Amino acid sequence: MTQINSVNYSSALLDVVIIGGGLVGGLTALLLAQGGVQATVLDAAPILDEEKTLAVANPRVLALSQATIHLLKTVDVWDNIARQMPYTGMQVWNKNGYGEINFGYASEQFPTAEQSLGSMVEPSVLNLAIQHKMLEQLRDYRTQVKVIRVEQGVNCWIIKLADGTELKTKLVIGADGANSFVRDQAFIDFDILDYKQAGLTCAIRTAQPHQYMARQIFHPTGPLAFLPMASLNSDQAEHWISIVWTLPDDYADEFAELDDADFCQLLTHESHHMLGEVLEATSRAKFPLKARAAQRYVKNGLALIGDAAHVIHPLAGQGVNIGCLDAAILCDVLLHDLKRGVWAHEQTLKRYEHQRKGQNDAMMHSMSTIGFIESTELFPLVWARNFALKQVEKQPFLKDQFMAQANGLSSLKATRYAV
Repeated sequence: MTQINSVNYSSALLDVVIIGGGLVGGLTALLLAQGGVQATVLDAAPILDEEKTLAVANPRVLALSQATIHLLKTVDVWDNIARQMPYTGMQVWNKNGYGEINFGYASEQFPTAEQSLGSMVEPSVLNLAIQHKMLEQLRDYRTQVKVIRVEQGVNCWIIKLADGTELKTKLVIGADGANSFVRDQAFIDFDILDYKQAGLTCAIRTAQPHQYMARQIFHPTGPLAFLPMASLNSDQAEHWISIVWTLPDDYADEFAELDDADFCQLLTHESHHMLGEVLEATSRAKFPLKARAAQRYVKNGLALIGDAAHVIHPLAGQGVNIGCLDAAILCDVLLHDLKRGVWAHEQTLKRYEHQRKGQNDAMMHSMSTIGFIESTELFPLVWARNFALKQVEKQPFLKDQFMAQANGLSSLKATRYAV
């Protein structure tokens, strides 16, 4: 275990321990530090090597919303992200339909912050920036930590580490991902929806520039998303795309085994040549698609955030963004009550759960429903789908409502992090 900026707290009752040091856990720790609360962060990952991390382009990207970018700016992380690709527009249509929705616009020039709808960032590059800031701001940030037990004690939680260390804390925050050990140790059940689908991802180079547009085409087998990404080669800066292709398991297995030439040809055809020929494809990977929803987010002295609490379909790229909203709302209610001399009270944690669980569950079910409607071939639903797309495209007010929901800023409106 590597111990960074660490203080020996083994005999003390800590205010808060965050298990998980990725984007959501790190953001939570930094927001709390900004509010005067120093968290102990237990991170299973090692310290990232900056040179090695930046030398490799990650084929997967995270589509960060305006709210997430605002929160990263709030904790002084955003300007330290080594590379990112803003996008100014989104285009969504159905292969077998006639409806289409367009948000924003295509751009010939690298957009300013004011012009962009959001930004695509490689997870590794984002984690590097988060980690650097935690090293600067936190007094007790530990890496390569293995947690072997989390149990409820008398007015505290007890965390046991593989090296024999035992920590006691008033509040434990589980930010340790979809297969959360904290959630399991707290005996919090979760519901699971297996889509019987897989996500196929890779980075591709296209003949035509992406013009800072995110594109998604719905096939009967599932959506194919083209997401602009930053390139290590400045001469090809606008020609690299990260794809996320949702497919039935058997299709995903078949396409994953194609050689590069055949895969590029297939992508060119299935994307309707929207960016011309796909010239190159690298780093193909496949992952199962399953939605998860914790039946509760909190217990006395414990809270789940991010993927530990919920995993949704990647259809709208909102998973990471709703996790960051979890972090903001939890920190807001904790710091609000701290001013009144209360820390991690059960009612405080329930207020966080009340604000987030309903919204997150609704997002999960809406993504599942949209996925079904967009892939169905039942005539009444096909007609309704095409009609709805056309109507939304014609109504600026409806498009604005969709964008307001997607950018996430409304969820921050009543908090200290409001824009």
